[in-house]
Amino acid sequence: MPAAVEVAVYRITQEALTNVARHAQAHSCVVHLAVNEEVGLEIVDDGVGIPEERGAGVGLASMRERASELGGSCVVEAAPEGGTRVLVRLPLPKESPKG
Repeated sequence: MPAAVEVAVYRITQEALTNVARHAQAHSCVVHLAVNEEVGLEIVDDGVGIPEERGAGVGLASMRERASELGGSCVVEAAPEGGTRVLVRLPLPKESPKG
């Protein structure tokens, strides 16, 4: 995995977990990471969820910026069963044939 992608995954995860600890009042939080043709990162907590009238803070903006800089996406939304879900997709560069 390219270093830029590794750093983005680490920093986005760090910010999401900081948000859970500070705001969510969650009992649990689960982090899923999958690496295939792309990197998929999902962080889900069972906390109080995101207020509808929330302002996008610096942390949420930085997570989105990090993903966007690499051509990916970061969505922060209400989790299906309550709480909050952060869903990140980051493309991986195609390996060029060695020659």
